[in-house]
Amino acid sequence: MAASRVRILMIVLASGVIFDLLLLESENINIGLGSAAELTGYWLFGVLVFLTLFNLRKRLSMIPLGPASIWLALHTVGGVLALALFWLHTESIWPTGVYEQVLVMLFYATVASGIFGYVAQKIYPPRLTQSGVEVIYERIPDHVFEIRDEVEALVLQCTEDTRVDTLGRHYLDTMSWFFRKPRFFLSHMVGSQMGRQWVRQQDANVRRYLNDAEAEFLDKMTELAMLKNGIDLHYALQSIMKRWLLIHLPLTAALMTLSVWHLLVVNVYAL
Repeated sequence: MAASRVRILMIVLASGVIFDLLLLESENINIGLGSAAELTGYWLFGVLVFLTLFNLRKRLSMIPLGPASIWLALHTVGGVLALALFWLHTESIWPTGVYEQVLVMLFYATVASGIFGYVAQKIYPPRLTQSGVEVIYERIPDHVFEIRDEVEALVLQCTEDTRVDTLGRHYLDTMSWFFRKPRFFLSHMVGSQMGRQWVRQQDANVRRYLNDAEAEFLDKMTELAMLKNGIDLHYALQSIMKRWLLIHLPLTAALMTLSVWHLLVVNVYAL
């Protein structure tokens, strides 16, 4: 955790130093009656091009282009710098023209999705490790199916052994919903313990109506429910870490397309 904080501080400091240098150069151009907006626009476009190279670096991992950690740090510095350069270039947070507003919305959405992905990659892996459950993402449906089968067999055995169907009715009315597929996606995403609390609450709700023999079967069901909740956590967090790029990359492509068009239009009108 301390290393992550130092890394974030270094990224912010590096971005601040570079931005201060660019701001100073921009002010010098203004004093010299040059076009600071044009220069900051080219700087911004260059940073955006560099940021897109990070995805190319990941696709060409077999070529020795430097450690991925260095590229990630540079990508993060570039992202922070791009945001600062954008405000320096536009001299506002929100422009007035329709085309400019579309470009701004794409830019902010790209930055936001990038920040979200960076935070997720830093926060979620430790949470998965602390869950005490290890599971391969592609096998999660199989694990859910196996646990559901085990619970249903447990309920049938309870009914046969005790000649009472209280636990069976509880499963059909309440717990079958939980064991059918991964649940509490948003709760796991934000770090809530709602899934665990829900399982405990269902245990408490039915336990008062069970005899000692049934309570032993309930203990096993609750244990399997807690295991299922841990798998649900993996499903939620691994899904986000695998799929956030499906949002970030299309946004990046759209942003770069409009940026190139914007650059062409500006240069055509400048002729």
